[in-house]
Amino acid sequence: MDTAVNQTALAEAGDLQQKIDFRMVTFRLGGKDYGIDIMKVKEILKGNYFTFVPNTLPYVAGVYNLRGDIIPIIDLRKMFYLPGDVKTDKAQEEVIILRLADDLILGIIVDSINKVQGIVSDTIQPPHPLFGDINIKYIAGVVEHEKHLFIILDVERIFSETTEPFEQVQPPEGKEKKGGVKKAAVQEVNYNFVVETLRTFKSFYVSDLNRKWVETRFKEWKTFREDENKPIQLTDPEDAGQYLENYFSPYTNRLWGADYKENLLKLMPDTSEGMFNVWNPGCGRGFESFSIASIIRIKYPESPFKIWSSDNDLLSISAAPNLQLDRNEIPDYFFDAQLIVEQDKGCKFIDAVKDNIIFEYHDLTHKNEFPKLDLIVARDILSFFNLSLQDNLLVDFREHLKEGGILILGINEEISENGWYRLEEGNIIAYKKEKT
Repeated sequence: MDTAVNQTALAEAGDLQQKIDFRMVTFRLGGKDYGIDIMKVKEILKGNYFTFVPNTLPYVAGVYNLRGDIIPIIDLRKMFYLPGDVKTDKAQEEVIILRLADDLILGIIVDSINKVQGIVSDTIQPPHPLFGDINIKYIAGVVEHEKHLFIILDVERIFSETTEPFEQVQPPEGKEKKGGVKKAAVQEVNYNFVVETLRTFKSFYVSDLNRKWVETRFKEWKTFREDENKPIQLTDPEDAGQYLENYFSPYTNRLWGADYKENLLKLMPDTSEGMFNVWNPGCGRGFESFSIASIIRIKYPESPFKIWSSDNDLLSISAAPNLQLDRNEIPDYFFDAQLIVEQDKGCKFIDAVKDNIIFEYHDLTHKNEFPKLDLIVARDILSFFNLSLQDNLLVDFREHLKEGGILILGINEEISENGWYRLEEGNIIAYKKEKT
């Protein structure tokens, strides 16, 4: 008799197991039990070191590096105005990583994660407003299982990219209505993470100096990466370098071409009064400094000049005075002006050019001592200093320039502060110091 009963129970259990056709990851949120279709769950984890992203929506806890994929982390408690456990800064959060339509991956913070529950889908009942504190349109259904009532969330709808732009979440009565997660918000997370990873991987600091270029480049980058089926985020220094490849000015790390020479000649005063003084910070191997010296020699053939060329790369600055080039690396105007001599082992600048350049190792963060300067050429270097140093260096440049002196920045850099008059000549962006 007992054997028959046991066999019947086992048979019934087997039938029930066969009928289980829906599995969900269950969790607690705001004092209630919830579930998510396991097919939408990539993994679960504990974490608390989320990268803060400024100027994002209140429920965006930050971004997280999931084995090279940079994903947004959404705090569901804040998103749906639910009470949450108060945790210390070091306490780890429970995170469910979701993989949704169009391979959108994001994480959601919940109070606690329970276990995977298998149920029969026929037992799922339609949602009712009384079952949860979340807007009914985001609930796929409710089910009673093992004496618990589970509210099954429709995460595809909550995080859908096809809504206008991301449907608004209805807060409880009496609370201010705020926007839900939306495509624009995810893109803002992507943009802000790009800003942060440029700083991490390349020490490139986004500021008013370069923000216009960074934002324009982000739109191009997003389209390019989507076409290549690659993540928008920068996951390593190679990605960051590729992002910045269009940032640098013409003729970086090579002698300036004839077009650049003609544009600089137009910006320079017609005559030089006494010594013409120039500062060229970040000169690298010397291509820029020798180009400047040659153009000054062409513009003022009888006037003395001096160029202070500095860099914090000891190897480059040590090699710069003896810069040697192949014939095919040199624009014709250098030869036309007889500024270069050809030798057996390559081409070198004449002493009348080389002797007017002082190459020295120098860290721009330290004090800079010069006589009053006619010209400062600091292309593409300010963005690689933090925001405070960017401001300090602009003040320093202004203090060292004569009234009417010229500061040349990179093609994608701009100054918004008062006291500078913008000049643009072809592919050169420059600023003249205004009279105080």
